[in-house]
Amino acid sequence: MLGRIAVFICSFLLIANLTADTFSTPTGQVRDSVERVLKILKDTTLDRDQKWEKIGVIINERFDFRSMSQSILATNWKRATPEEREKFVEYFSQYIEETYRDKIEAYDNQEIRFVDEKIYGKRALVKMMIVTENTEIPIDFRVKDNDGEWYSYDVVIEGVSLVNNYRNTFATILKNEGMDGLLNDISRRVQKYKEKQAAGDSPG
Repeated sequence: MLGRIAVFICSFLLIANLTADTFSTPTGQVRDSVERVLKILKDTTLDRDQKWEKIGVIINERFDFRSMSQSILATNWKRATPEEREKFVEYFSQYIEETYRDKIEAYDNQEIRFVDEKIYGKRALVKMMIVTENTEIPIDFRVKDNDGEWYSYDVVIEGVSLVNNYRNTFATILKNEGMDGLLNDISRRVQKYKEKQAAGDSPG
């Protein structure tokens, strides 16, 4: 299922909210990010690395990686030192960007259907549908209001939560190697992706 998430998770960043009325709503703020990303992808004056540098800024602006990290680490977040927490947030955000870079760049104007938006106080749920040639993929975008702006803290694709998926993935490493082992593991993964991107290859 992680493979399916890898295929669709960041396509979500490039779509949706096309019916949003204002930037004060969850879909409205995502729409602004979508338009900026699409503009960058279509800019022929930028090379691949320049495009990704600009797109990376937008991703960091719209994802609450600290909240995601806290949810993924669960009880281990409380056990971690402040320095370990900051390193995990830094490494995990880099890992997400590098992992899904080629998926964002491969976006090819799939049909997007805006399904619904529900706001529950400081949290909201944006329901989307990506329509491909052979299937429809439901996506739930969980966001939270941080000082008047909406940030993603989880994405659910076909019923699979990104946060839960990585919580399970990292749990074994934490159990066997502790926080140091997990930080080293993620750091190595990020470096591996960067090396393969620099070589012009897409990591498997």
